[in-house]
Amino acid sequence: MDALGGGGFWRSFRARGRNPRRKSTKSSSESSIGGRTTSGWSMVDFPFKQAAVASSLTLAGDTIAQARDLLFPCRPPAGSNAEDKDASTFQPTYDWLRAMRMASYGFLLYGPGTYVWYQFLDRCMPNPTLVNLSVKVLLNQIILGPSVIAVIFAWNNLWLGKLSDLPNKYQKDALPTLLYGFRFWIPVTILNFGLVPLSTRVAFMSTCSIFWNFYLSSVCK
Repeated sequence: MDALGGGGFWRSFRARGRNPRRKSTKSSSESSIGGRTTSGWSMVDFPFKQAAVASSLTLAGDTIAQARDLLFPCRPPAGSNAEDKDASTFQPTYDWLRAMRMASYGFLLYGPGTYVWYQFLDRCMPNPTLVNLSVKVLLNQIILGPSVIAVIFAWNNLWLGKLSDLPNKYQKDALPTLLYGFRFWIPVTILNFGLVPLSTRVAFMSTCSIFWNFYLSSVCK
């Protein structure tokens, strides 16, 4: 887990692979942008490892949730017309598109986004004081929490081709999801900022999200 932080894999790889005897030479591909030297890698600072960890754990949470639905499927209420109509044809299967949707969300959005967020908070409040911890927990709930809910709803609706239904989705599910999230994420966030090193915070939060995703999908609607 120590490899999760400190600038990412590509930066450490380039530092180890650089030849000290040619330190003063520059290749034609190097350029200086804003006082910083680059070597032609446009995504060299992308947090690949944090993104991969978040993607893997998000996929794990979705897989557990789908396994639960396969073993204990949610059926329509007893006596309803939907039950009479669909009882004989109800065959839950593993949804690969849903799995890809969640994995890509973890890799492209949740992993990099939370990594940058935690870096930003630690730069602004580096000292582990009670005041700083309280402010970080508060900011996590009023900024990161709603942002994650807004993004994942939009991401899912985009994949499903239902962007026009997004306002209704927000109106119906955003606030209940946020309130349920407060109960789970506030204690987790306190542990995250109070005890977990910066380099492993994305992994810790993503691991906790396995249980959160399983909880949400266990509520049959």
